[in-house]
Amino acid sequence: MTTLILFNKPFGVLSQFTDAKSPTKRATLSDFIDIPNVYPAGRLDRDSEGLLLLTDDGRLQMRLSHPRFSTEKTYLAQVEGDPSDDDLAPLRTGLALKDGKTKPASASLINPPDLWPRTPPVRFRKSVPDRWIKITISEGRNRQVRRMCAAVGFPTLRLVRWQVGTHVLDGLAPGEWRKYPE
Repeated sequence: MTTLILFNKPFGVLSQFTDAKSPTKRATLSDFIDIPNVYPAGRLDRDSEGLLLLTDDGRLQMRLSHPRFSTEKTYLAQVEGDPSDDDLAPLRTGLALKDGKTKPASASLINPPDLWPRTPPVRFRKSVPDRWIKITISEGRNRQVRRMCAAVGFPTLRLVRWQVGTHVLDGLAPGEWRKYPE
């Protein structure tokens, strides 16, 4: 039977089980998950948070993470500045990045979501506003959402992956995980 784990990856944790490259011990998945033979289906950067799926099924791992399958991933992004809906239009049509044009994404302004506090907190600057956007992509390029937001003039301050396909983060605190189905 296939094992699928939904994990709320905290800020600062690597999306791998070991960290052989660093002379200092950085937090990895092994600090939270002690289930043999499961591997991440995709990655989340160390400075991103949220839903990371892990499985012991290679085919499922491929289906969830390979761009060929166009699995949708939804992110909540706190960006620097105060974008208008028109500012997000290039995200919806696709925009040119250094590694090529992105597929069209779904992007909308949202109210600040009810999330856990981040440790360390996002820097606050009185003179610079920030805004939250919800963005759904069907690719998975390296730091894609961050690069897309920067390309339209709104650097990302905090990035939380909320959903992958039909799997949603809701109900999991940072560092918590659950098997699917429960």
